This record gives sequence, C-alpha cells and structure tokens, in this order.
Amino acid sequence: MSRLLDNLLLFGRILRAAGIAVHPGRLLDVVFALQHVDLRSRDEVYYACRALLVHRPEQIAIFDRAFDAFWTAHTSDAVDAGDTRTQPRQDAGIERIAAAAETVTLADQAKDDEGTTERGVKIWSDAAGIAKKDFATLTDDEVAEASAALERLVWNPGERRTRRWIRGRGPRLDLRRALADSRRTGGDVVALPRQRRRIRSRPLVLLCDISGSMERYSRMLLHFAHAIALRHRRVEAFLFSTRLTRITRQLRTAQPDTALTAVSRAVPEWSGGTRIGRALKDFHQQWAGRVLAGGPVVLLVSDGWDCGDPGELAAQVARLQRRCHRLVWLNPLIGSIGYAPLTRGLRAALPFVDDFLPARTLTNLADLAVHLNTLG
Repeated sequence: MSRLLDNLLLFGRILRAAGIAVHPGRLLDVVFALQHVDLRSRDEVYYACRALLVHRPEQIAIFDRAFDAFWTAHTSDAVDAGDTRTQPRQDAGIERIAAAAETVTLADQAKDDEGTTERGVKIWSDAAGIAKKDFATLTDDEVAEASAALERLVWNPGERRTRRWIRGRGPRLDLRRALADSRRTGGDVVALPRQRRRIRSRPLVLLCDISGSMERYSRMLLHFAHAIALRHRRVEAFLFSTRLTRITRQLRTAQPDTALTAVSRAVPEWSGGTRIGRALKDFHQQWAGRVLAGGPVVLLVSDGWDCGDPGELAAQVARLQRRCHRLVWLNPLIGSIGYAPLTRGLRAALPFVDDFLPARTLTNLADLAVHLNTLG
C-alpha cells in the first residue's frame, strides 16, 4: 500500500500544479475509497479519484489531462531507467510531469516487480505501446501481452428483472407466506410479507466471423472471446464463415493457448468465404431459442464482407435485434484509413444495429467494456 500512497501524493502535487486545489484530507478519502474498488479496472480508479478530487465541472478536463499525463510520465521514467516497473520516480521534476499534461494518452497504472500490488492483485495496464496498435500487426509476444490485458477487463452488460418473484421489499404481497406464518399466531395475520422481482445479470452472446477477410484479426479476437468467457459467467460464443460452430465449451478452459487449440480443432473450416446471413439463419434455427433467453447483449464481430444475399442478411440481423436486448456490431476495419461501410451487406444490415463500433485495438476493446458496463 505504501507505493500506492506515494503515487497518490505525487498525483496530488500534479493536480495542485495544474490549478486544482487538493486538500490532504481529500487524498485520505481517496485512499479509503480505493480499498472498495477494483484496482484492476482503470475506470473504477479514475472515477473514484475524480468524484473526490474534482469540485467544479470546468475542472474535469484539467483532471483528465493530469491523470493521463501522470501515469504516462512515470511509466516512461521507469522504462528510460531500464526498469519494467512503473513506480513513479520521486526525484522527477514536477514541472516536467505537469507539462506532459498536454499529451492525451492511455493511462498505465503502477505495478511492482511481479506486476501486482502489495495485496497481490494485478492492476490494469494498457500494455505499454500496443494499446493503439492494430491487431493485424501484433507479434506473438504482443498478442500474449494483449491477451493478458484483456483478461483484466470487466464485462458487465447490465441486469434485468426476471419473471420470478422472491422475498424482498417489493410491490407484491406474498399471501402464501402470510398464511403460512399465521399458523404460528392462531390464524391471525400479523405481518404482510412482500415480494420483489429477481434480478439477474444479462447474458452475452458472441458471434465472430473467421472468414478469409478476417484472417488477420481472428487470432486476437479469439483471445477477446476467451477473456469474456473467463470474466463473465453467462456467455455463449459462436464462430462462422459459411457455417456456424458453437465454441462455448472450448473457451471455458483457463489457459488461453489450450482454449484456442481446442477451438481450432472444433471448427471445421477457417479463412473461407463469408455468408453472414446464412450463418445467422442457422443460429436462429438451432440455438436462438436457448441462448437468446433472458434478453442478452449480442456482439457480432465481422468486417461486413459478405458473398450472400444482402436481403437475407438484413432480414436475419433484424430478427436478431428483435430477440436481444441490444445488438452491437464490432468491425475491425473502423478507424483504418479510408474505410467506410459501403458494402451491400453492411448497408442493408446497419439500420437494424444498435451500436456500430471498432474492434481493431486494445483501446477499442477497453472502450467496449466501458460501454457495456453502462448499458445497465
């Protein structure tokens, strides 16, 4: 905890240098608040600090730049010193770090020698210089590093009320329990117990394109699917090109390499043609009744290159949207130079998509996790 305290004290100095008055008592409040948040989540740490240290709306932009610059600056200090640890250097000039507040980059949280805090909990890291690197250009070592970063993201697509009633403070009287309790009081109803709807987390359904046009991204997106399956209990995953294959069971393996090996054996074809509409039709016929129960959030990962009938694709995407809580289309080509969704299939399907988001970098997937966490 001492290293985290040192980081917070230095961060308070940076905020004061940037023009935000930070009282020592507020820093103590931050110390206590961080004991109740997940240190693996950069966003939870960020919002906990912002809620306690920012006093006016106009200070939010200053806080954001200072937060990003602080973690970026002390990370680069450690790298320049030849040390992979990201502990801030206390002899660094406060002016140099405060000047870095003009550079908006991803945050990199402090880690110790083993990459964990003194409490033994790993902290989220944007994996050094690969956070904004295209998945298609990652080396084997970078893929492993990115996979480890993905496993620390939290995927929470919200909650829903089920049809089942349980005990609790709700709008409905539990007459059966009231009558049962009255047996102990000679038939007199002394209290009126109530019921509420049971709350459950929404499931996630992942449909991932592994056709030839997606070959450069398939490996990293499989790591993405594995990370979701590990962190979220109610996940169903499918791969498709010209046919559909369920890989939920294979992704339950804890080790990523073992899980991906099992997936490669289970899928009969890789890097073939793409018939998204046909694959979605098979999904509706074979699996939708089972995996779309409970109002899930569906993630459809594809570049949209389709050799099937655009009308069939539009009809199946519309059908999928009607049966799920939210349909999110993830496209790894969004953000690349000159890209526009102009293919016939995409133009036909996009009117029935709730969110059309990029999925080509770690930053994109981290933003997706934040987006899902706000759906509830």
